[in-house]
Amino acid sequence: MDMKRICGVVLVVMAVAVAGHTIVEPLYYTSTEESPYSPVWGILGWLMMPPLALGVWFGHARKKAVETGGGGQAVTRELLAANVHFYGGLFLGIMFLFNWFAQLTPTFTALGADTVSLVWIVLDAGLPLLWGSMGMFLLRGAGE
Repeated sequence: MDMKRICGVVLVVMAVAVAGHTIVEPLYYTSTEESPYSPVWGILGWLMMPPLALGVWFGHARKKAVETGGGGQAVTRELLAANVHFYGGLFLGIMFLFNWFAQLTPTFTALGADTVSLVWIVLDAGLPLLWGSMGMFLLRGAGE
């Protein structure tokens, strides 16, 4: 198995883990003011860092390949997918890092608790979609 397929597996596994935990967390964890998130997010937060980097890296490579591959300026499905993977990954990655660093630094109070929770919901729904689709792209060998 080559490196791209291994990275594809990592992206798909993390997409399933984050999406799955987002769905099942309300079934087993009761949020409070003092502890709004289950302890599993403390572990997943660290595990989400490599897929963030991989998603942006392969999104950029895909975008670059489409743009240098010719085809004029026509908007194709591949061009749209490459741009969504790259810019969507950058956007959600920036939001993730901002929110995550804010969570790790209790003195950071630029955002209220409700806003932070809303951003996490958007991230926990958006990142699995990007990671899953990029992972499947890599697993199919289309990135070669």
